[in-house]
Amino acid sequence: KWHQRGKKSNATMLFGHVESREHRIDHMLRLRALQDETGGFNCFIPLVYQKENNFLKVEEFPTGQEILKTMAISRIVLDNIPNLKAYWVTATINLALIAQEYGANDLDGTIERESIQAAAGAKSAHGMPLDDFIHLIKDSGFIPVERDSLYNELKVW
Repeated sequence: KWHQRGKKSNATMLFGHVESREHRIDHMLRLRALQDETGGFNCFIPLVYQKENNFLKVEEFPTGQEILKTMAISRIVLDNIPNLKAYWVTATINLALIAQEYGANDLDGTIERESIQAAAGAKSAHGMPLDDFIHLIKDSGFIPVERDSLYNELKVW
């Protein structure tokens, strides 16, 4: 109903816990169909499950290769959703930077203090200064762009 009112939202997919690759594809195909119907999604965010402090005890954490494959497949399947976020807090900053080569165009933000993923056991820093973020994006060959939550461009570095 939100999209029927002309409102936008993001879509997420938690992965790396109990699902199979087939479940991930099914999830993406359902989102693709809904996006075709409503056009209401601004962004797709595949979130890597943080196994440390959760009741679902997972034996194997997704490898970097598995995370990047998920990003690439997301970009291909969900080409009707304009933005793909490599949320650096769950994927780590280095992997998120590489994910730009696999279709991601959003790393989220500087985040002064992230606490949800940190409590779940995320190994990434719990925040990052803006200057560091800008440097890392430029160093990886991309152009840093500040945006608002609706993906309106605010500033380009």
